[in-house]
Amino acid sequence: MTPAETDQTRTRRQWGKKGSFWAAAIVLALCLWASGAPSTLYPSYAAEWDLSPVVTTSIFGTYPVALLLVLLLAGGISDTIGRRRAMLVGVGLIVASAFVFAIAPNVGFLFAGRVLQGVGTGFALGAASAALVENNLSSNPRFASVLTTVSTSTGLTLVLFVSGGLAQYAPWPLQLSFWVLFVLAGLSFAVVWFMRRDNPARVVGSDGRPARWKPSGVHVPRSLLRTFIASTLGVTVAYSVGAIFLSLGASMARDLTGTTNLLIVGALLAISSVVIGVTALLLQRVPAHVSLIVGAVISIAGLGVMELTAAQGSILLFVVWCVVGGVGYSFVFTGGLTLLNRTALPEHRGGTLSLLYLFSYLLQAITAVVAGALATSSGLNVAIDLVAPGVAVLCLALIVATSVDAVARRREARRVEASLA
Repeated sequence: MTPAETDQTRTRRQWGKKGSFWAAAIVLALCLWASGAPSTLYPSYAAEWDLSPVVTTSIFGTYPVALLLVLLLAGGISDTIGRRRAMLVGVGLIVASAFVFAIAPNVGFLFAGRVLQGVGTGFALGAASAALVENNLSSNPRFASVLTTVSTSTGLTLVLFVSGGLAQYAPWPLQLSFWVLFVLAGLSFAVVWFMRRDNPARVVGSDGRPARWKPSGVHVPRSLLRTFIASTLGVTVAYSVGAIFLSLGASMARDLTGTTNLLIVGALLAISSVVIGVTALLLQRVPAHVSLIVGAVISIAGLGVMELTAAQGSILLFVVWCVVGGVGYSFVFTGGLTLLNRTALPEHRGGTLSLLYLFSYLLQAITAVVAGALATSSGLNVAIDLVAPGVAVLCLALIVATSVDAVARRREARRVEASLA
């Protein structure tokens, strides 16, 4: 092969890598767009079909429950069938979920739509996160984790504005935003279809042939367990705070502003996701352990602001909560992913990331349903007073787990240096 042909081959490979990287980023944004699509519409659904807060938060919680089942049974499937194929399955199911929401005549369709969203995200999320790491375009290993945060926050920001604006000013307020999602998901499917074929890690069986995929249980390599716990607690704190915000935030915003304008409600909710994305861009050079500990402290402060907001009924405090909560979310989410991404081996990366999301979404589902049940039985203020301390305990556990991992890594590094001396 001539030098010119070598350069051309290298260029084609680089463009293929770029395409795969940005296709994965699009899928991550789509996953959060889909998950947040009903958020500004929950009050409208409640008014239309006379739904209680526990029903609306249960609709929200159906998504992570469905996602959990997929991650539990097929979390590592992208390690076997490839990132591209797993993302195609996931995005295809998100297309189907958008259609179900768009034609929903009753609350049963909302539950069905959330199930499809959860299953689709279960296939796509771990695969897309792993694809970003494996096709990283930067020499900075943290860039993939930062872009994961930016992509997901961008998808959430856009959907809160779009769904709120369409529901307020366009015809078919409960349907049109899902037709938009249907089109976007279809376009995303096409983008993933044309990304380069990846070569999944093949597990060789006793006969020397590649083993077929089969449903897998929960498994984390022993050498990764300590890091996995710290990373998972980081993402769990982020998702638990997000569960309170997305399941009850629209109702809080409406009560505090006294407005039924869904664009205003969506804009208020979008403040947090904008802050998440902007903060993530500033975290590229922040060590993962530092990011996790700082994020845990900020998240505790955000929970305090949330309690003050509910107690005093101040829209200004609501905005402060959006900002502080968004900063804390970005620190713990980005730090958690960075810590795990740089430690997990490629042949386990898809499964390990999926397992991280499994535990994180489990706590998110529990937080959302408990908050909704308490809000229904005892009121919003009591719900927040009881749920916030539980999330604060998770923050403290995160600080402890991160400190333990950081100290252990430092000791291991000294031991290696001593053996080489």
